[in-house]
Amino acid sequence: MADALLTVENLTKSFGDKLLFEDISFGINAGQKTALIARNGYGKSTLLNILMGRTLQDAGKVTFRGDVKMAYLPQNPEFHASQTVRSFVYAAQKPETEDEWTFEQRIEEILSRMKVDGLLERPMDSLSGGEQKKVALTRILLDDSNLLILDEPTNHLDIEMIEWLEEFLSRQRLAILMVTHDRYFLDHVCSEIIEIDNAKLYRYRGNYEYYIEKKAEREYNERAEVDKARSLYRTELEWMRRMPQARGTKAQARIDAFYELEAKAHTRFDESRPQLTVKTERIGGKILELYNIVHTHPGSTTQTISDFSYVFKRGEKIGIVGPNGVGKSTLLRIMTEQLRPTSGRVVVGQTIQFGYYAQEGMQAPADRRVIDLVRDVAEEIELDGGRSMSAHQFLTYFGFDGTTQYNYFGNLSGGERRRLYLLMVLMANPNFLILDEPTNDLDIYTLEILEQFLQTYKGCLVIVSHDRSFMDHIVDHLFVFEGGGRIRDYHSNYSDYRALMDSTKREATLQTRSEKPRYERSKSAKPKATYKQQKEYEALTTEIEALNAEKATLERQLSWGELTEHTAITNASSRIGEIMQLLDDKEMRWLELDEIVNN
Repeated sequence: MADALLTVENLTKSFGDKLLFEDISFGINAGQKTALIARNGYGKSTLLNILMGRTLQDAGKVTFRGDVKMAYLPQNPEFHASQTVRSFVYAAQKPETEDEWTFEQRIEEILSRMKVDGLLERPMDSLSGGEQKKVALTRILLDDSNLLILDEPTNHLDIEMIEWLEEFLSRQRLAILMVTHDRYFLDHVCSEIIEIDNAKLYRYRGNYEYYIEKKAEREYNERAEVDKARSLYRTELEWMRRMPQARGTKAQARIDAFYELEAKAHTRFDESRPQLTVKTERIGGKILELYNIVHTHPGSTTQTISDFSYVFKRGEKIGIVGPNGVGKSTLLRIMTEQLRPTSGRVVVGQTIQFGYYAQEGMQAPADRRVIDLVRDVAEEIELDGGRSMSAHQFLTYFGFDGTTQYNYFGNLSGGERRRLYLLMVLMANPNFLILDEPTNDLDIYTLEILEQFLQTYKGCLVIVSHDRSFMDHIVDHLFVFEGGGRIRDYHSNYSDYRALMDSTKREATLQTRSEKPRYERSKSAKPKATYKQQKEYEALTTEIEALNAEKATLERQLSWGELTEHTAITNASSRIGEIMQLLDDKEMRWLELDEIVNN
């Protein structure tokens, strides 16, 4: 690990009787982009805090290379209470290679992209938690650093911001270690995954799909080894019981081996959860009907929703997408009659029972135990096929262990409270389920459980989420907020919608370019291209094609784990960043020459 910016050696950490990780080692090289994943409570944030010196390890060593410049984004950013957004952001360290004008331009672009440019004069402590996270991320993206450590960077970002951040980070020649539950973001930015599971660390050099495949192989092999150990353990246990008191060297060695075998034979695995389908109440012929809905905030003349109508059908699953603040949650509140529209009509069928998971979360007495709160909703949860599940079993299914179930609500983390709220909404057996950002603060494992649950859900489902993978796996079609109160019904998933938008944007750009020279020629004739310009244009065309082909090859090799040597992976990640910068420069010059050559 001599070339590593960060080296972790034999790290161990426990909290009380709970062992988070033991004797784990890894390194992060220059330019290497790595995702850290684990179940909630398995030590992800604790590990990051140890790296940053905020928490002490029980054993092991953390070493940073002498030239490392590090920036850290915690889940809950820290700042001086009276500090303004402007002073916080502008405290970023300017790279030595960048002049003041370039740095100022970069500040303006990132402020605009993160949509915090209108907050500059506000005190940091007056912002919402989501706004504080975006401002903190803005500062980190500006800092002169070569190693970023990011804890859930996409939380509180809308899809547009997430996609911009993906592109920005994939371009940078930075080393990154990040915790994220966003699988598409992980795939587009990182070429390596490290996982903490049962206190051990496992490394996967590939994308998320590759990780799932190799993790399944690993667990299959581990189970086979444990089964073999259990079979041998029975034989050795009999020998231990019959063994005479006199013990020679060979006998002692066999005894020592027995205790190692015993530990392995008692290994327990997190068994895969069964398919679970909750019974829903019957839905009548009339479900939910919206007629000519208009909404304008009091004191405003701008319509949040403009003349929107829709008649919901039995069993459909709809995703809602659009920038933050455009009116998605407003539509949900109108649908559930918590908010009256400015004009229009809402008709709710008599059989409809809404289950509404709101962004604001739930309130509960701090001294109530988790299991008691759940039993207030139901002692038993009815499942399809006449089966049922106890409140205790349902909590376990969604990742609440026995200790947490008897913990007090006031002691739960923010993520645990949101997960409990989600679980309580689901277990009430609604036949029309509305989820407003249910994926925030969920780990990847819980997301997969929720996906499985919702895929088999038989009622109507409406989801607002910035998690594109989650949406693609569940919804049938989308309500797209296009701005100005317009809501478009798009009959496909988010990836198809995004591909269509990108294609439309490219066509519009090409159309503009093709029309511009004709317009300009009608005004004044442009000079013909010189021989040198013609040759440069031809060379650039060839170079751009070659660079795109090289980039596609490298991305394929990283995604499918074709590169196994650590140095090769790091070099490939760094080269992709170089290629993207080269393409930026060469394509800009190609466009300039294209107008001259094809005049």
